[in-house]
Amino acid sequence: MVGGESVSWDLVVGQQEAVRRLEAAVTAPVHAYLFVGPGGAGKRRAATVFAGELLAAADPDNAERHRRLAVDESHADVHMLDPVGNSLRRDEEAEPLIVQASRSPVEGKRKVLIVNRFHTATAAAAASLLKTIEEPPATSIFVLLAEDVPPEHITIESRCTRVDFPPIAEEAIADALVAEGLASPEQAPIIAAAASGSVERARTLVADDRLVARRDAWWSIPDRLDGTGAAVAVMVEEVRALIDDAGKAKVAQHEAALEAMDAREEQLGTRGSGRKDLEARHRRELRQFRTEELRFGLATLATRYREAIVAGDDRRGLLDGIDALRHTQDALVRNPNEALALQALLLRLPSLAQ
Repeated sequence: MVGGESVSWDLVVGQQEAVRRLEAAVTAPVHAYLFVGPGGAGKRRAATVFAGELLAAADPDNAERHRRLAVDESHADVHMLDPVGNSLRRDEEAEPLIVQASRSPVEGKRKVLIVNRFHTATAAAAASLLKTIEEPPATSIFVLLAEDVPPEHITIESRCTRVDFPPIAEEAIADALVAEGLASPEQAPIIAAAASGSVERARTLVADDRLVARRDAWWSIPDRLDGTGAAVAVMVEEVRALIDDAGKAKVAQHEAALEAMDAREEQLGTRGSGRKDLEARHRRELRQFRTEELRFGLATLATRYREAIVAGDDRRGLLDGIDALRHTQDALVRNPNEALALQALLLRLPSLAQ
């Protein structure tokens, strides 16, 4: 580490290869990086730690201050762009970012511009950013965070150093929960299994007292399958109701945020300022929450069938079931009709009823 011993990279859970590459890059950074991986894989935290190390390398006397402020996302020379709507837009976000990149650093020799959810950038936004990312000011370093690389972003990808962030292994998540004092060694594996490779989701689930009930509901499905659509319809309704119940806390948070916005607007005498974007963000967060819950359920079913294979049950039929689960999991990125997708899946799964 630059400027003395630092433990800041320890904040990045379960991404040893990405951390190794970024540590090596600190002494001679390039102008742009693209971090690619699913939500919750630690890209944002890695970006802020990396930014702190870059600033520390340029100012060793104040290294720890740079690291601390960067990780807290409060450093004057670390700029985090969070798209407020469903996409990163040219006029509202890309153009102001270009202006920001052209300005001199406030405190030192470098500034780091982190762009969250870059995979949502419109074609116009990506095109406007291309020249700046190709030839940024000497003092600016871009770090783009994306869940994938759409075809219209291939050119920008080619101008960046790509660093992949795969889903975090369950064991690494469980170890982190125990190390942080958030869960016992007995609880941590259950929470990690439900986290869909996201340490952020795992930390949220620590306080979820209905998690085990949802896991048990998914686990019991193979025992209740009898080949009829009626049984499938009942089970789909049950698990969706459990997901609805689990999402109530997030809905309450969203309602509180909207009420706070209304109060601020009433106080300032403004109306409609940002409400549409906030509601869009809330819808996106709820979709993400439900997708994570479905991934948890599908992973639970896959584990159940794998255990049945180990126990010596019909291997061919069980492998077909696991394959159906995999196809359904892959289809979640297209936001399918939830009820219909689950019904179609359960009708294909083998029964484990005795």
